[in-house]
Amino acid sequence: MTVIIVPVFNAPLETRRCLDALAANIDRKQPVIVIDDASDDPAVPELMETLPQSWTRVRNRNNLGFVASANLGITMAAEHDVILLNADTRVTPGWLEAIEHCRDRDASIASITPLTNNGEIASIPEFCQPNPWPEHPDDWARACRESGAPEYPEVPTAVGFCMFLRRACIDAVGLFDEQAFGRGYGEENDWCMRATEAGWRHVLCDDAFVAHQGGASFGPLGLKPGGEAMATLLSRYPDYMDRVRAFIEADPMAERREQIIRAYRSGG
Repeated sequence: MTVIIVPVFNAPLETRRCLDALAANIDRKQPVIVIDDASDDPAVPELMETLPQSWTRVRNRNNLGFVASANLGITMAAEHDVILLNADTRVTPGWLEAIEHCRDRDASIASITPLTNNGEIASIPEFCQPNPWPEHPDDWARACRESGAPEYPEVPTAVGFCMFLRRACIDAVGLFDEQAFGRGYGEENDWCMRATEAGWRHVLCDDAFVAHQGGASFGPLGLKPGGEAMATLLSRYPDYMDRVRAFIEADPMAERREQIIRAYRSGG
């Protein structure tokens, strides 16, 4: 079983869009944990009261930050796999089934990232670019599903907007490093590198699409250029940037991406 975790802080309109789409695209029995990280916008607690009764709702007394809230959700999910879903995303039909099918193909997969409009190495149509919010996210999802067999290319790191994490790997390498990456940049990259060093793999799920609003792009590292998180990550893993650069230069998704784009434009 997979538990979906959505950390929330303010942004009630984006959060409502995210949670409405989530409710519409999962089974009613699907476990969901929504964590309000002490939002100071009164619309967020009001929104939380309207969520499905079967969902677990948590409100932090103090603002813990994204990484600590994510770790709280992962811990609450006990022995289960998890998906961390940003509150500025919109899931689409078939997204969860596609990710779980990808998971079941290979027990060495630690993390799975779906395709998106704004997700660095997971971005489509323009690779490694913050593409605009799609007018028709469900049509992109259909194109991903119907354009051909998925390839599930291996990637150097997951992208944090929507990230599946296998519980066996969490048990092996631990939670996100709150001390080093508490502000919320780089925690997934660090976790993925720990997993890689322990023999696990990370892949894209190229038959799933999740729209992502996002903020300013921080490039393929997912980090603020010159920031403390980047310095910490590169001090731990000096070859990290080389791994990402090699993936970008090889671009193993190039043909598959064009296949999906053609299917989207043709409507089938």
